[in-house]
Amino acid sequence: MSSSTQGLSSVATGSAPAEVISSKEIDASCRWPLLVFFSSAAFWFLFSTVLGLINSIKLHSPNFLAHCPWLTYGRLRPAQTDSFVYGFAAPAAFGVTLWLFCRLGRTRLIAPGFLAMAAKIWNIGVLVGAVGIMAGDGAGFEWLNFPRYASLILFIAYVFIGIWAVLTFKVRQQDQLFPSQWYLLAALFWFAWIYSAANLLLVFSPVRGVVQLCVNAWYASNLLNVWLSVVGVGVIFYFIPKLISRPLHSYYLSLVAFWGIALFGGWSFINTNAPLPSWIPALSSVFTLMMILPIVCVALNVHGTLSGDFKSVRTNPILSFIVFGAFSFLIAQSMNVLSAFRPLNEKLFFTYFTAGQAHWLLQGFFASVAFGAIYYIAPRVIGVDLVQQKSIRRHLLVFVAGVIIYGLALTLGGIVQGANLNNASVPFDEVIKGTLPFLHASTIGSLLLVIAGLLFAVNLSSLCFNCVWGMGKQLVKKGEERP
Repeated sequence: MSSSTQGLSSVATGSAPAEVISSKEIDASCRWPLLVFFSSAAFWFLFSTVLGLINSIKLHSPNFLAHCPWLTYGRLRPAQTDSFVYGFAAPAAFGVTLWLFCRLGRTRLIAPGFLAMAAKIWNIGVLVGAVGIMAGDGAGFEWLNFPRYASLILFIAYVFIGIWAVLTFKVRQQDQLFPSQWYLLAALFWFAWIYSAANLLLVFSPVRGVVQLCVNAWYASNLLNVWLSVVGVGVIFYFIPKLISRPLHSYYLSLVAFWGIALFGGWSFINTNAPLPSWIPALSSVFTLMMILPIVCVALNVHGTLSGDFKSVRTNPILSFIVFGAFSFLIAQSMNVLSAFRPLNEKLFFTYFTAGQAHWLLQGFFASVAFGAIYYIAPRVIGVDLVQQKSIRRHLLVFVAGVIIYGLALTLGGIVQGANLNNASVPFDEVIKGTLPFLHASTIGSLLLVIAGLLFAVNLSSLCFNCVWGMGKQLVKKGEERP
């Protein structure tokens, strides 16, 4: 509907016409909170990849940095994973969500200064949590290792972020809801639910016995297979049509994909051989197999949207990030489905295959989608020109190479490791030696991811520098114009 038609309809109904807000005004309202979210995401991505490189070296060279208790593998590994999820993934998700709520709702961000402060509090919580883990004060639960005092800081910050994000969504001027909006709105409530419930049952008032295993598996599955997946797929369904100027292939496929992830993803993380009542792993296997439905829906929607315009993927590095993320999502979830078959699970679960699956989901899928979204959003909210295509493409090539080398090394290494572990004629020390070539290759992939993190930080810093430089020139110009 055109603006003139909207005005006529407003007069007919006796209401005042809605204020027309330009895209530049919307972007300017998001500037400071998104700068905090995106810059902190760049820092924590680099931090987590450096820890990942150290961990990768320790797997084939255990004496590396062994003299420092803060840098032992048992502390660095949870510090790496939690720093990535809560330091990089969460701020990137918050920033993209806020911007999409404003852009698609045609409204300004509510209380940007307050949100910028909440973003800083969130980062204080991540810092306190990472230091706590490395100091030996971790909670001891996978994907929930931050000490309780750090988790409390994160939850308080999230309450403020979530409330103002929902209020921004509520005051939108565009009544029509797009798939990306309800994906991201659901993710806001989903994270609040799973994070508070898991902390209550595991950290603050811990349950006992096998119930701990169930709650931890439930949280890990919802965190990775639902929350991160819903955010990432929602971003994919916005940016692919946006970047190629075509509508999303099917609204109904996006709807089925959403409900498929929400209904089946939350119970697809329990090992078929876990020491639990047999009905729990069996039910988890059924839900994991049902994840085939959202996988197929996402694949069909992405392919249908891109159909006939695959050349844009090669020429637009931002679109390349998004499409590679979609491709990695299909790989990660397909590996998850394969692990639901008991014969395969028995050979692969206690191997590097599971680490490879998590890598494809976190780095290959979510990080790639987040990079593409940030490269699109950051120049607009800062108010400067886009980063040079060569710089983005350089980051893309290094990042994709690192993801593929690391992912294939752990995936193939896990398959070989599982086959040897289930062969009684192969001594255990030979099993370990058989994994060494794959571990060396994974170290090369880790090094490339560190370089990719540096390139991302440099590209984002150049945008911020251009913003500060431009603001300074404007102030000088205004000063000269005064009598």
